[in-house]
Amino acid sequence: MLVKSIILLILIAILSVGGIFWFDYLNVIDAKSTLSPVYKYIPFVEGEGRTQPKTGPEEILNLDAERLAVRLEAIELKNLEIAAYRQDLDIEHGKIQQMNQQLEERQKELEEWDKTLKAMAADAENKDRNVEQIARYLTGMQPQNAVGIIAELDDQQAIDVLRKTEEIARAEGTASVVAFWFSLMDPVRAAELQRKMTGRPPSL
Repeated sequence: MLVKSIILLILIAILSVGGIFWFDYLNVIDAKSTLSPVYKYIPFVEGEGRTQPKTGPEEILNLDAERLAVRLEAIELKNLEIAAYRQDLDIEHGKIQQMNQQLEERQKELEEWDKTLKAMAADAENKDRNVEQIARYLTGMQPQNAVGIIAELDDQQAIDVLRKTEEIARAEGTASVVAFWFSLMDPVRAAELQRKMTGRPPSL
């Protein structure tokens, strides 16, 4: 019984050592480094224990530098994106400023037109008031004197006064003296004024 146990222990020891050598051969474990003091007494095992590659200080610095370079590259790309975005913003800002300038110029033009129209309306109102005053003044005069004054006016001024005189007469429900004035005028001038009054729209 004792002999069997000793034989089994020997077999187990042989298998264990063989397994260690086999795993070392397969690079699964590094038995040579651990058993290097024993390896020198084993004639059929050559070589020294394997050593894992070690990273030197320069290699560590190179890795740090590479990581830093990657980060710097990422930062540079981000800066380029920001620069492009700012450029787009500047372009849009320029367009908005141009639109604002155009709107301001348009607003000024509209304001000038408004002033011009108001001035024209005021002039027309003043002209109409002046023509009305002249028409009332001539209506109150002696017909021959009124015809003499009308003869000194140009055709458009005379037509404006004659039309305003008829307008006042219609508004007040009185007889117009225009027909009587025509009878006292030079026939040629009277015919010309009547023709223009008929064919030309009122100027006011």
